[in-house]
Amino acid sequence: MWENVPEFEQDVFTFARIRYTPHYFRGWDGDYPEADLNISYRLQELTSMKVNPNPVVLDLTDPDLKNYPFIFIIAPRSVIFTDAEAKALGDYLRSGGFLMVDEFWGPEQWDHFYVQMKRVLPEYEPQELPLEHEIFHNVYSFKEKPQVVAIHFWRQGYRYHPVPGIEQDPDPHFYGIFDDRGRMMVILCHNNDLVDGWEREGEDEGFFRQYSERSSYPMGINIITYAMTH
Repeated sequence: MWENVPEFEQDVFTFARIRYTPHYFRGWDGDYPEADLNISYRLQELTSMKVNPNPVVLDLTDPDLKNYPFIFIIAPRSVIFTDAEAKALGDYLRSGGFLMVDEFWGPEQWDHFYVQMKRVLPEYEPQELPLEHEIFHNVYSFKEKPQVVAIHFWRQGYRYHPVPGIEQDPDPHFYGIFDDRGRMMVILCHNNDLVDGWEREGEDEGFFRQYSERSSYPMGINIITYAMTH
């Protein structure tokens, strides 16, 4: 834990996770709270950003949502937005907010969340981000797109989550959804579990060296920095 200058307590970055009612076995609280606490600490430690040591959990319909310029959704295969949530998220994104989505794999999970996002932003299509995009180079520069697998699959020898259809396209994909001015509103981290590298950093040194240190934290820091500077 750390303290920020009292006069600026409302001006620091706060990691904000979105709570939703899951329709699948795993929901909004995957990797919680360790992932949120750890990425907050690493942002404070490794960047010039001033960070709130206490991340928050919000509903999309919370009136305070627009006080947080960055929000995070995990395991979107479990998401079915209510009409009120879809409208609130669309309003938030069009008003300048930024959404990061992580931990979903394969075509079935992609198709499911694609339908949900079309309810939120029906006028926009996801666009795959090339490796040359700034988000892969603004703080840490990647020579290839990062990919992280959950620690329990890594221990079994997998480099990706073994879901149906993944063999046809196991590579990581990062998609942006952009508004009419070209501002990225959403990043979809598909075929990835970046957040497991935040949560599990202290469980296994090999996992930490291979994933947390090389991929999860650098890409997480890049994404948050990009969101806060655009």
